[in-house]
Amino acid sequence: MYSVNSDVKIKGKMDNVLFHDGFSMGNNKVFKIENCDIKSIKVTGSKLANPMVSELVMKKYHKLIALLTTLLTDDDDTGDSLREALNQIEKFRLEIKNKYRDFLKKKELELMSKQLMVLQKEAQERYIEIRNSFIKKEENKRSK
Repeated sequence: MYSVNSDVKIKGKMDNVLFHDGFSMGNNKVFKIENCDIKSIKVTGSKLANPMVSELVMKKYHKLIALLTTLLTDDDDTGDSLREALNQIEKFRLEIKNKYRDFLKKKELELMSKQLMVLQKEAQERYIEIRNSFIKKEENKRSK
């Protein structure tokens, strides 16, 4: 393992060194550095990691928005698409909270959070409407 750090001058091979906090780059890629194959790189500085993490998260965010748009516009009487939309929103929030929060700027987090809250609220309202209409249909069937 190699360490590139402006404060500490370490060159060469390092064994059994673990960096717990950091952004892992290239999980399935092999990088070539000085004719050595490097299988994983962990960026521990937030200034270095921010642009990479921001780009990665924004790609995931835009995919999520596209998925949520299709799920929310889907005419589903059972509400399965709305439940899936709510699950995807929660999954994305947990992933950001656990993996990327330390490397993103507060402004980016707030922007994504506000937009996701609006979509989540819309999905919850529509899901409640569908559930209430289903309950009314069941009550009408029982009363007949």
